[in-house]
Amino acid sequence: MDILKKSLLVGFVFLISMLASPNIFAQDKTDGENQKVETTTETTDNKTDGQTCAIIYNGKTINLTCSGIAKAIKGDLTGDDLFKYVLPELRNLFEELQKESATSEDKINTDLAELPDITIIYGGDTIKINSCIITKLLEDDYTELVKFINLTDCRNTVAKTNQTEVDNKVNTESQETDNSAWGKIVKFAKTSGIAGLADDWKAIIMLLISCLLIYLAIVKKYEPLLLLPIAFGMLLSNLPGAEMYHSQLWANFVDETHENYHSYGTILKEGGMLDIIYMGVKLGLYPCLIFIGIGAMTDFGPLIANPKSLLLGAAAQFGIFITFLCAVAIDFAPNEAGSIGIIGGADGPTAIFLTSKLAPELLGPIAIAAYSYMALIPVIQPPIMKVLTTKKERQITMKQLRDVSKTEKIVFPIIITMIAVLIVPSAATLIGCLMFGNLLKECGVTERLSKTVQNELMNIVTVFLGISVGATAVAGSFLTLKTIEIVIIGVVAFSFSTAGGVLMAKFMNLFLKEKINPLIGSAGVSAVPMAARVSQTVGQKENPSNFLLMHAMGPNVAGVLGSAIAAGLLLSFLG
Repeated sequence: MDILKKSLLVGFVFLISMLASPNIFAQDKTDGENQKVETTTETTDNKTDGQTCAIIYNGKTINLTCSGIAKAIKGDLTGDDLFKYVLPELRNLFEELQKESATSEDKINTDLAELPDITIIYGGDTIKINSCIITKLLEDDYTELVKFINLTDCRNTVAKTNQTEVDNKVNTESQETDNSAWGKIVKFAKTSGIAGLADDWKAIIMLLISCLLIYLAIVKKYEPLLLLPIAFGMLLSNLPGAEMYHSQLWANFVDETHENYHSYGTILKEGGMLDIIYMGVKLGLYPCLIFIGIGAMTDFGPLIANPKSLLLGAAAQFGIFITFLCAVAIDFAPNEAGSIGIIGGADGPTAIFLTSKLAPELLGPIAIAAYSYMALIPVIQPPIMKVLTTKKERQITMKQLRDVSKTEKIVFPIIITMIAVLIVPSAATLIGCLMFGNLLKECGVTERLSKTVQNELMNIVTVFLGISVGATAVAGSFLTLKTIEIVIIGVVAFSFSTAGGVLMAKFMNLFLKEKINPLIGSAGVSAVPMAARVSQTVGQKENPSNFLLMHAMGPNVAGVLGSAIAAGLLLSFLG
């Protein structure tokens, strides 16, 4: 019985929400006998959606039965709808009022501050709009008007008020109906998120995708430390009515023609919680802080002991540039192609850092693709490694690495920082943070700082980075053909990067007396230490007495340096 009661309750709430959906349930506040205001103009060739919209200005009223005004209120009015349904009627009304005022004592003042407000009555709601829109109409400045309709201009001049406070032209019977218990239930249901889901099938798909990613993070343990925050951020930003992330604010932020271009003040004033957290991504702060933590957790000893492995790490970045060319070939813009290509580096923070600079609109798909494929390295790499090597090559045994002195480990980050930044200055941010973290670890006098950046700082920033990056994966930008193409190209990127490292090892063996096991070349991607573990696992299957882990760590940490330098090069040429 309890289950039956709960089912009936859920069904009732859903029914109310469906009834409240603008496409299913429509209340006409200004039609028929309830209409008591003077009508000056009435259109017959507009698209109808069953609802009447009344526009009141300076005592004159115009009735529209088109869906254009509804879309304008929602903020999703297209340019075609705007010019076809709304602007002509409004402009005709204003011109008529201007003509009348020419012979009237009560002239319409052209001063922006003193022009009357516009009142729009639609679907039981009344919206008051400041007259800044009127000046734009009379000046034929439709560009600014489009911005206004999209709710990006004059935002502080739009205010929703109750019907009883502003509309004394609608009869009292309709007002009493609004204030009834049923009217309140309907109004509540219309503002609920369930009603929003009924009108937006894309949001439902995004919620299902976020739940799938949460499942993969928790049950399958696919990069859970970042995939789980990313998935939950996606969940929050796609819940109708939550208003935690506003993609339009960030579109204006990068639009050089908009008055809010690079205006963090606007973000702080009008943005939601996730908008504010996302500022850390736009500023490039989170990836850099994570690189400090990565540096503090990385041992460059195997690379110092075997400098040749630096070539393997460099060769494994081959996939980045091949993927860049592939993306350009299928009509991605160069900046978008550069952001997609960095997936081949198998370095999540680097991918986020570069994408936030070059193609922020692709941040969600690229971040999800990068971390998903990093988690799938044990699945993607072994077949490629086996195809490109012989059984004899996979059985090569390598000698134990020499011991690395403390002095070498301290000097290494200092030397690498100077050399890398002098060659590729645009890589200074990532390389500098990585090497600074490593110096904290190796110097021996900042143990407390080293532990802090490895644990507390790293964990806090990971939460902020993941949830804010996930929030960018809204339906409008995620459910596109580009996302599918990014996912497919991501596999190409990982495959070529793996192949590049393996083939470089085989090439080096042509000139070396002490042969290198080509399997360690696949560890040249930046997924530390997962890629090195895959080399160890595949090698031990061929030769149980072979231990390649420390040898593979050399190209693995070299790959971190390589991907950061590659990102710097792409940023230098495309940024």
